[in-house]
Amino acid sequence: MTRIDFYILPEGGKPPEGAVMTACKLCDKATAGGQRVYVYAPDGAVANGVDSLLWSFRQGSFIAHERLGAPLQEPQPAVLIGDAEPPESHHGVMINLGLEVPPFFSSFERVLEIVDGDTAQRAKSRERYKFYRDRGYELASHNL
Repeated sequence: MTRIDFYILPEGGKPPEGAVMTACKLCDKATAGGQRVYVYAPDGAVANGVDSLLWSFRQGSFIAHERLGAPLQEPQPAVLIGDAEPPESHHGVMINLGLEVPPFFSSFERVLEIVDGDTAQRAKSRERYKFYRDRGYELASHNL
C-alpha cells in the first residue's frame, strides 16, 4: 500500500524555502537513494519553477530531469515533471504539488505532500490528508 508523507512548511505565507524549493530538496534526497521521482505539477508556473530550480538549487550540480510529454530518451532521467500519469519507470516516489489528490496516486510506493504556509493551501492539504486517512493509508507528518 502507498505510504503518504506530509511535509509541513511554517505558517504565515511564503517562507524563504517554499514548496518548490522543498520539492527540489526532496527530489535530491530520493534520487541520492536510487529512487526515480515524479513531480506532479498541474500548474504550469509551478512546473516551470521546479524545472528551473532543479538546475540551480544546489551549487555545483543539478538533478537530471525532464518534462513529461516528449519521448523519453535512454538513460531516463531521475526526475520527471508533469501533470498526467507518468510511465511505469517513475512510479517509486511522487511529489504532489497540486491542490487535489491525483487519481493515479495509488500506483506509487510513496507520495510526498508539501503543505504550504498559505492558509488556503493548508485547507486543501487538510482535505487531502482526510482523503488518504479515510481510505486507510499509512500517514506520516514532518514539520519543517
